[in-house]
Amino acid sequence: MKKIVLVLSFGMLLFSCKNDKISEEKTIETLETNKEEMPKRQVDSLVGLIENTHNRDMFVSKEAVAFDIAIAFGGNEILNGKMVLLTNSGGGRIDLKDGNSIIANQNGVFASPGLAENERVRFNAYTWSYFFSLPYKLADEGTKWSSISQRNFNDTTYNTRSLTFADGTGDAPDDWYVVYTDTETNRLDAAAYIVTLGKTKAEAEADPHAISYENYELISGVPVAKDWKFWEWTLDNGFGKEIGNAKISNVEFVDVPENFFEPSKDFVNK
Repeated sequence: MKKIVLVLSFGMLLFSCKNDKISEEKTIETLETNKEEMPKRQVDSLVGLIENTHNRDMFVSKEAVAFDIAIAFGGNEILNGKMVLLTNSGGGRIDLKDGNSIIANQNGVFASPGLAENERVRFNAYTWSYFFSLPYKLADEGTKWSSISQRNFNDTTYNTRSLTFADGTGDAPDDWYVVYTDTETNRLDAAAYIVTLGKTKAEAEADPHAISYENYELISGVPVAKDWKFWEWTLDNGFGKEIGNAKISNVEFVDVPENFFEPSKDFVNK
């Protein structure tokens, strides 16, 4: 810091400077205290490479991301609407084309009255948002990684690692993933997975699937896959038949109004 010394005859100047010094020392002390209170984010070195490729720092610097999403399995559309997600995973909202809405926040999952009997509300609230956000959640608290290995997909060799979760992590800690990343760019191109929501782990492991991410485009410097494909998958044989797809469009980073992720009084707690 450069110091400029002025010789003045005013007695109050010395008093003022003394108070400023005390104030500055308190400010520095407060900043140091806050710095110590903030836990350093622990990131596996290989996960860090994936995060850098997907520009995680830019992603989380935005408040929320919004996009249209249409999902089909077996030729039948199962979801079509607009999704808005907080980049810190603190809230999500799906406004469906049929006028119904699903909201997830720190208090749970809520659905508009038209979805009161729909058994897939929690699945829809958590699964699709997790698939979209996967490149930015690889170092979340509770994530556990295996050592690296290699597998083939579409005649290409990928680095793969198994991702599991510590007990009590998230809504379904028994879920697991096998993440496929490009050996040169570290881009996340696919992930095998099980979904244990509403079933036992054994039941889920009897029917694993995979998602592949294609047609990446840069949105405000963040690569976003505009096309997803879903596949049959097994631990021994890898990818099998394609069983579904999703289209992502009109992606933009947005600020959301206050209470955007708060359900109306007539919403049902799911």
